[in-house]
Amino acid sequence: MDVGNMNNWRRRWMGVLIAALAPLCTQAAEPGVGAIVGTVTTPAGVAVAHATVTALRADGGAIRATISGSDGVFSFGDLPPGVWTLEAELSGAPEVHAPALTVVAGKATRHDMVMNLGAPPPGAAPSPAVAAVPAASTPAAPAAAIAQVPEALQAPGAAPAVDTQTPFAVGDIGWMNGNTRNSTPIFDTKFFTPEVRFDVNYLQDLNHPVDHTIVGSTEEFRSGEFQIEQVSFGGNFHWNNVQARFLSMMGLFAVTTPRNDASAGVGQWDLQGAYKYMSEANAGYHFDVNHGLNVDAGIFVSYIGLFSYYNFDNWTYQPSFVSSNTPWFFNGLRVQWFPTQTLKIEPWLINGWQSYAKFNGHPGFGGQVLWIPNDAFKLVFNSYSIGEDNLATGSGVPNNGGNPNAAIGLANPNAPYINYANVKRIHEDDSLLWKYYEPKDAGPSPFGISKKALSLTWDIGCEYGGGVGCSSGPNKASFFGMMLYDRTWFDHDIYAVTLGGGFMNNPGRYLALLPPINGATAASGTPYFTENPGQKLYQWDMQLNFQYMPAPWITWWTETTFRHSDVPYWSGPGGVTPPLGNTGLPSSYACNNGSAIGADACAAEGGVWYPDLQKREIVWGAGVMVKF
Repeated sequence: MDVGNMNNWRRRWMGVLIAALAPLCTQAAEPGVGAIVGTVTTPAGVAVAHATVTALRADGGAIRATISGSDGVFSFGDLPPGVWTLEAELSGAPEVHAPALTVVAGKATRHDMVMNLGAPPPGAAPSPAVAAVPAASTPAAPAAAIAQVPEALQAPGAAPAVDTQTPFAVGDIGWMNGNTRNSTPIFDTKFFTPEVRFDVNYLQDLNHPVDHTIVGSTEEFRSGEFQIEQVSFGGNFHWNNVQARFLSMMGLFAVTTPRNDASAGVGQWDLQGAYKYMSEANAGYHFDVNHGLNVDAGIFVSYIGLFSYYNFDNWTYQPSFVSSNTPWFFNGLRVQWFPTQTLKIEPWLINGWQSYAKFNGHPGFGGQVLWIPNDAFKLVFNSYSIGEDNLATGSGVPNNGGNPNAAIGLANPNAPYINYANVKRIHEDDSLLWKYYEPKDAGPSPFGISKKALSLTWDIGCEYGGGVGCSSGPNKASFFGMMLYDRTWFDHDIYAVTLGGGFMNNPGRYLALLPPINGATAASGTPYFTENPGQKLYQWDMQLNFQYMPAPWITWWTETTFRHSDVPYWSGPGGVTPPLGNTGLPSSYACNNGSAIGADACAAEGGVWYPDLQKREIVWGAGVMVKF
C-alpha cells in the first residue's frame, strides 16, 4: 500500500470512529448537555497522541481538558450548551486554536485539529506522541516526546456515555434545595477536587437594635453592617479507594456555629477552639459494593432540615425554623451504602445532636434514607434517637440534678425533679422535593419560566426520661414543625424567585436557639430566656428571596424575612447587650449600672437590666456568594 492510500485509509478509519463516538458522547450522564469530538493529526493525516486538548466556554463559565488517544481521537461529552473554543498543545509544537464552536444540547459537534510537529535532533527517536506509520509516510520525524504529567494530577477519565453506576446520575439535580448547582468542578484531578466558598452579606433588622445584634438565626447575626459570613478552602482527596474531605471555616460561621454547641461545657480541653476553623474533616474508604459503600469518620455535614449548611446551595438565605434550629454538623462515624443507583441508606453513630463531644452516657444513633428516582423528585427520611443531648454535669454552672437553669426556677416550681443526665431525644425529619414544571425544548415558555419546583419538610420529635415527657405532664418537651417553599426560575435559570416559610411548635424549647443575651451561649444559659421543659414556644416566619445567577459559580441575592414569636424573643431597639457591655457571668442577671451581683441585689445598683425582646421581626438583606 503506498503512502497516499495509507493516509486516506487512516482518515476514513478515524472518520468512522468519530461517527460512532459522536452519538455516544451525547448520551451524557446529565440531560441538556452536548459534546465536541474530533481528532488531532499532522498535516499528513498522521494521528497525534498525548496532545492536551482544552475546551473553554466563551463566557468563562467552564473549562474542560482531555488528552488525545493513540488514534488521535479526543472527546468532551458533558458540555453545557453555548459557544466553546478549543486549543491543542504538545511539547515542541506550536499551539493550535479552533474557532468558536456552538454546542447544542443532545448533539455532538465535530472539529479536527491539525498540528505542525517539528523535527527532533539528529539521531533522536520518533516521539510516541505520533502514531506509528511507515517511515516513508512523513518527510521528517516528529517532535521529541511530550513531558508526562504525574497520573494523580491528570484530569479524571471521561464519564461513560450512559452512566448506570454512579449514585444519583439520573440527570440534573442541581435545582434541588440544599444541592450546589455547579455539578461539574472547574478544575479536577484524579487525586484532588478543590472547593472554595465565599459568602458576604448586608443585613438590616427593621427593629434597629442599638447593639446591631440579630437573634434566633444560624445564618443572620449582625444588623446594619457588611459582614463576611463564610470563607472556606478545601476539597475532596481520592486515590485508590481512599478518600478524605476537608473544608475550613472562617468568618462569622467560625464563632457562631460552635457557640450553639453546649457539649464543650462537659469536661476539659477547648473543643470549640479545636474545631472552630473546621467545617468538615473526615476520612475513610470506598468499597466497590453494589453502587458504592463508603465508611467515613470525622466531622461531616448533617442533612437534617433539608437546607444545606452552606447558603450558596439554598433557595433562600434564611431558612425557616425546621432547618435553622436543627443540626448543621455531626461528629462521629457514618456508612453510606448505595444498593441501587437511586437509593442511599446511611446510618450514623455520633457524639450527639450537633455536638463536638458527648453530653452524657449515650451517644447518638441515626441515619438517612434518600431516594432520587429521577431528576424531578427527591424523598428523604432522617431519623435520630438514643442520644442524651442535655448539659447535665461538668459545666461549672450550678444545677439541680443537671438543670443549668435551676437558679431561675422551672416553668412549674412544683414540677418533679429533673435528672438531665437521663433525658433522651428522638427526632424524625422528612422532606419531599418536586420539580412540577419544566417547558419542553420545542418552544419558548410563558414569561420566560425555566422551571418550577417546591419543597416540603416536616419534623416531629421529643425528649423523655429523667422527669421529662413527650406528650403530657408539666415538663413536656416536644417539637413539631413544617416548612414549605416554592421556587420559580427564569431566563434559562439566570434568575429565581422563592417564596415560603414555616412554623415551629416547641413546648420545652429543646431546639430553640438561645439568644446571645449578655454574651450567653448554649452552654451558659441565660436567666432572661430560659429553656426548661414545660415552657411553650410557638414561632412562624415567611421569606421572599430573589437570586441573580449569571454564572454557575456566583449568586447575587436579596431577601426579606418576617418572623413572629408568641413570647418576646427577637432583638428590639434596645438590643440584648447591657449598657456597659457584657457584664459578669451570662448565666446571672446584670444591673443597669454594669454590676453583676444578681437580681436580688440590683436595687442599689440602678435596678435589674433587661434586654429589649420583641415578638416580631423583619430583616432585609442582600449579598453575594461564590462557590468554585
